[in-house]
Amino acid sequence: MNIVVNEELKAYIEPLTPDEHEALERSLLAEGCRDALVLWGDVLVDGHNRYGICQKHGIPFQTVQNPRFQSLEDVHLWMIDQHLGRRSVSDFQRGVLALRKREIVAGRRARAQGAAPAAGSPPQDTPTKDAANPPADLPDTQALTSREAIARAARLSSSQVVMIEKIQKQAAPELLQAVKAGTISINAAAAVATLPAPEQVAAVAAGKDELRQAAKRVRDEQKRNRKPREGKAETDEAGVQSDGASASVAAYGDEEVHTLRQRVAALTAENAELRRLLAQAQAAQPADSPPF
Repeated sequence: MNIVVNEELKAYIEPLTPDEHEALERSLLAEGCRDALVLWGDVLVDGHNRYGICQKHGIPFQTVQNPRFQSLEDVHLWMIDQHLGRRSVSDFQRGVLALRKREIVAGRRARAQGAAPAAGSPPQDTPTKDAANPPADLPDTQALTSREAIARAARLSSSQVVMIEKIQKQAAPELLQAVKAGTISINAAAAVATLPAPEQVAAVAAGKDELRQAAKRVRDEQKRNRKPREGKAETDEAGVQSDGASASVAAYGDEEVHTLRQRVAALTAENAELRRLLAQAQAAQPADSPPF
């Protein structure tokens, strides 16, 4: 049997830690390879670690084809959903995978809504069927259009998704590796990621305790920056009213503000007209008539 290991697919999912790989090797030596390796033609899709260990020790294994894959994107989505359902995958990695799935699905959606493909055979990586209607046994590709949807897919909270996005965008490679290894929590890593890259690297090099202290310093600084504004609002009554008005206006868009102002102006004019009519009626009332 000719099995091709695609290095891009092999690296697509976070590799096992040395301890996890050792535990898998012990299990395969003791019980054999019970789960079939998943192939796409000759290409190995799922079971890279098991395949390597079986090759090393001459352990027999079975393979199964998934003929429904239409493209490399189909393979990526299938791999993501497989790993999102595994308990051994960390919270951070599940968040990364869910965000990765969002990008793939968004790309498919954009292509489906765009121009028709050019004449001729589609590229190898382009699905040959409508991307909006994948084969039945491929993962659900409904667009992850909100952080809440991404959080549900990754079994996380929306705030954790926000922090993972921040880490991916701002963290130095050393800090990223530390959170992947579990040396620092997602919450603390998101705080440390706001520091300049050299400070992040120095904190990682100093170890777990320094990472925690760095995260605490960032949070304390953020609290200090908020307090002066809150204190000013509490001690200045006029300021409170002004801040409240500004916040109220900021909560609406320009259109809503314009509509509200028109409504206020109409009510003010209506009130003035009622006062005028009341004054007019009082002026026309005989002097000996009872008051309204």
